[in-house]
Amino acid sequence: MNSDALAGVRVADFSWAWAGAYSTALLAYLGAEVIKIESRKKADHTRRFSITTGGVFDDLDRSPVFNDLNLNKLGVTIDLSQQQGIELARRLVGVSDVVVQNMRPGVMERLGLGYEQLCRVKPDIIYLSSSMRGGNGPERAYGGYAPNFAAVAGLAYVTGYADDLPAGFMGEVDLVSATTAAFGLLAALNYRWQTGEGQCIDVSSSDAVSVLIGDVLMDYLMNGRIQTRRGNEDLFMAPHNCYRCKGDDRWVSIAVANDEEWQALRSAVGGPEWAGDGRFSDICGRWQNREELDRLVEQWTVQHDDYEVMHLLLQAGVAAVPSFSSEELCTDPHLEERGVWVEVEHPVIGKQTAVSAPWKLSGTPASIYRASPVLGQHNDYVFGELLGFPAEEIARLAELKVIS
Repeated sequence: MNSDALAGVRVADFSWAWAGAYSTALLAYLGAEVIKIESRKKADHTRRFSITTGGVFDDLDRSPVFNDLNLNKLGVTIDLSQQQGIELARRLVGVSDVVVQNMRPGVMERLGLGYEQLCRVKPDIIYLSSSMRGGNGPERAYGGYAPNFAAVAGLAYVTGYADDLPAGFMGEVDLVSATTAAFGLLAALNYRWQTGEGQCIDVSSSDAVSVLIGDVLMDYLMNGRIQTRRGNEDLFMAPHNCYRCKGDDRWVSIAVANDEEWQALRSAVGGPEWAGDGRFSDICGRWQNREELDRLVEQWTVQHDDYEVMHLLLQAGVAAVPSFSSEELCTDPHLEERGVWVEVEHPVIGKQTAVSAPWKLSGTPASIYRASPVLGQHNDYVFGELLGFPAEEIARLAELKVIS
């Protein structure tokens, strides 16, 4: 018996870029058979370049970014600009449980691959559409990427330093949208297992980000206050900041939530005279005098390296963690023990370190067992074994560039 949580679930994946591809990758980690649909004419743009890293790839099968976002998936080529390609896609939907797409609203409908149209092919299909502002409403035609999602959602405006511009978010916001989409798909699958009914899920990427600042939105709605950027400051906690440590550009974040943790910090730093100042005796006083408190705390942290500060404070019961570099994250013993990193053998790129599934399940452990597909890698399996086309028909479709 297959121990994967989503064993037997098949996904026709028309999605692309980060916000689409990562949502179906999360399902693939859980054992779903995810079939990514591209064409040489319309390949996922992460095969060609990365907006986030600035990388440009001269071969459609050499992108490490594409590999990171499409692990465990199968890959086929279908030219959706040809009617035969549309019919082929419908055949694939007919043997699938889920359809995922993140094209602009209206594109799939014009192709004949919208939800209502595919319900005639597979009545219980689960269909997820992800876009900038959702498929309905006056802003449905808005297009965008992660920075737009964060800006329209309001997250960018409240993130950053008080004397600086709003934060320029990139791929991490796409991943928030993708995770929201994956959660919606899991809920829909659970519902179908109970009722036998499919459904249409319409995801607004900006709405998926807005839920992260519910307190900010409610503060405006209930109190009329417009919150803005305040760096690392918290509304209640102090000290709560990132402090310079010994060494070149070394920093540690410290957060003290209550009086008990403040006493623990006082003890950990050796009980200096300033720590007994009456201005800092309670949470209100510490917050009102937070700038002076930050200066004093940094006088202590700058005498120690970041890891030393972390260990001292954690042992005392105070939240503290260094600002890790990418290299430090890749060698961090805690992340290694948790199995965060996994080595994947790609047929073109070779060995690559990837981030594993972001959860652990006892009965159905998620795993990465396959690199991302090279373009059209699984055409023979999908069109031959799955859809039952004879080899000569597959060859004919390839010659017509329907499969290309």
